[in-house]
Amino acid sequence: MEKVVSLCKRRGFIFQGSEIYGGYAGFWDYGPLGVELKNNIKKQWWKDMVYKRDDIVGLDAAIIMNPKVWEASGHLKAFTDPLVECKICHKRFKAEDEEVLKAHGSEHDGKIAWTETKTFNLMTEVMLGVVEPKEKAYLRGEITQGVFVNFRNVVDSTRVKIPFGIAQIGKAFRNEITPGNFTFRSREFEQMELEYFVEPDEAGSKKTFDFWKEERMKWYVSLGINKEKLRFREHEPEKRAHYARLAEDIEYNAPFGWSEFEGIHHRGDYDLGKHKLTYKEEGGKEYTPWVIETSGGVDRATLFFLLDAYHEDEKRVVLKLSPKIAPFKVAVFPLLSNKDELVKKAKDIYKHLRDEVEIVAAWDDRGNIGKRYFAQDEIGTPWCVTVDFQTLEDDTVTIRDRDTAKQERIKVDKLDEYLQNRLR
Repeated sequence: MEKVVSLCKRRGFIFQGSEIYGGYAGFWDYGPLGVELKNNIKKQWWKDMVYKRDDIVGLDAAIIMNPKVWEASGHLKAFTDPLVECKICHKRFKAEDEEVLKAHGSEHDGKIAWTETKTFNLMTEVMLGVVEPKEKAYLRGEITQGVFVNFRNVVDSTRVKIPFGIAQIGKAFRNEITPGNFTFRSREFEQMELEYFVEPDEAGSKKTFDFWKEERMKWYVSLGINKEKLRFREHEPEKRAHYARLAEDIEYNAPFGWSEFEGIHHRGDYDLGKHKLTYKEEGGKEYTPWVIETSGGVDRATLFFLLDAYHEDEKRVVLKLSPKIAPFKVAVFPLLSNKDELVKKAKDIYKHLRDEVEIVAAWDDRGNIGKRYFAQDEIGTPWCVTVDFQTLEDDTVTIRDRDTAKQERIKVDKLDEYLQNRLR
């Protein structure tokens, strides 16, 4: 874990938020490579969940909504965590984090005393208005409610018919008691969610729940996460969220233990019922649809993609990211940076790939070729193209594979096809 955190800072993936002022617990900034990786994950999700399906449309709802939304949804009462406070130093912790509580006890030589468990609401308050007293509102604790309050708008403005889904990616905020494990538990984070609406039928909705559960697991495996490090965990009835009829998590075996980063939930008619929304079929039949939800954490997925991709041996560190989500797809460099003819040819290839083929490419002419390969391996670039003196003679280049470090020569006019075939 420490090595990945170090790499993220060193190579510009993730920085501590407000670092020059000592940071701020639970907030993180994504650097030049981190924002590319994160955006690629979101783009791939949107492509697979929206563009490749005829029954799903997109939405981007506001972060701040009328407080009545949260009152109706139950978040103001039920969106809580159990909290305890150390009577000695007055630090607060989640009551269910047994390992954290035990570790804190050692800070006081085992002489520890805790307050009674209290209920702590995770909603983040914000004050709005130009006159006092200002109006209290909330930063959304989940992006889900924006879909439900727009249910009627989507149905009326599109041709969707049940069963159909509404997809959304966006920021959410939770006043976490104990943010930690790098970006895993943060106070500001991003979610990628699908709310899929079905008829109120036990058998049919369970079939849909099982379908999306398997689809979401397959998606992570298709993007390179080791299947042996993934598992489903079913929520026991007494531990389900206030809205859930069924709930299962996809968990990753992280250095800090099995950890959830996507939930599949059967929300029944809880949300649309709370907002008093119904669906009317063409034949006149009217009912409150049930909802099957897939709710993934973008930041948690990004962290687990990084952790799973990290490999090292005696010679090098390699991020074996799927080419579909790698920040750069290819790097181009001249063998020698002080030979104008090599630099010009390499620049022409680089600009062609970047501007005409529209492949996200990196340019690097610093140091020797070995150091450039090392740097690209460490940031996950799948292929490196080197222009050398033979290129000037026969118009071939060396292309090196990140994972195997093997090299082959191909004609420059075959380079587009070579890369595009491997990026599909």
